[in-house]
Amino acid sequence: MEEQLGKSVEKVSGKLTGWVDLLVVNLPNIVLALIIFIVAYYGSQKLSTLVKRMLRNKIKQHSIRGLIGNIISIVTICLGLFLALSVLNLDKALSSILAGAGVAGLAVGLALQGTIANTFSGIFLAVKDILNVNDFVETNGYRGTVQSINLRYVTLKESDNNLVVIPNNLVVDNPFKNFGLTTQIRTTIKCGVGYDSDLKQVQKLATDTIAAAFPQGEKEVEFHYLEFGDSSINFQIRFWVDATKNRTQLEAKSQAIILIKEVFDKNNIDIPYPIRTLISKSSDDKIV
Repeated sequence: MEEQLGKSVEKVSGKLTGWVDLLVVNLPNIVLALIIFIVAYYGSQKLSTLVKRMLRNKIKQHSIRGLIGNIISIVTICLGLFLALSVLNLDKALSSILAGAGVAGLAVGLALQGTIANTFSGIFLAVKDILNVNDFVETNGYRGTVQSINLRYVTLKESDNNLVVIPNNLVVDNPFKNFGLTTQIRTTIKCGVGYDSDLKQVQKLATDTIAAAFPQGEKEVEFHYLEFGDSSINFQIRFWVDATKNRTQLEAKSQAIILIKEVFDKNNIDIPYPIRTLISKSSDDKIV
């Protein structure tokens, strides 16, 4: 019994001695690996902060700047970990980690397809700067002002004060109109004048009135007669308005209609409206 116990103690002692020897031999590599990982960890924090600061003027959404900074931080830490394992000669462990990460990444990607699509779409919207807060847009059948853009969805406020939440991938994958990308919007007004009107006078009065109220710069007010209507000769006038929102365009159109009506009234130009004449015949009337 004592002999077996002695052999067991001897084996354990031999194992411990071997581990101690292995630790002493690899102690420089272990210290170097720890230093590499610590440097990578703190370096990732500094690098993430620096990247967020650099993107502050280019990307207005705080959530997207935070995501990009976190991704850079994680990548830096992973690189430090892989380098530390290489210093420790743990190539097999490194290969196993990479293989496991690939399988886990595939599973996560399949499970979170929609979320990942919205996230990358949000990053695309932020980097390309084609959609910003306070822009008036029309997308997916909705029109409104952009209230917020995050990693999952875009929030619009419609003219009736209702909020619409649209996933980012729907905004990116479908056509949308952003009135905020341009500083001018073309407005069209259609009207009609009586058949006894002086058409050249009508054209001059309308174009001069619009040009005076809405400066066109190098552009011109466009005036075209369209057709001989049932009760009027119809025309359209097109002009540019300094606006980035649909509401401003509507206000300009309303003001232009008032001005055209006033100048036509002053010059006795009639804007006719359809008239229907009803003839009733009594029973006493005789047909000759």
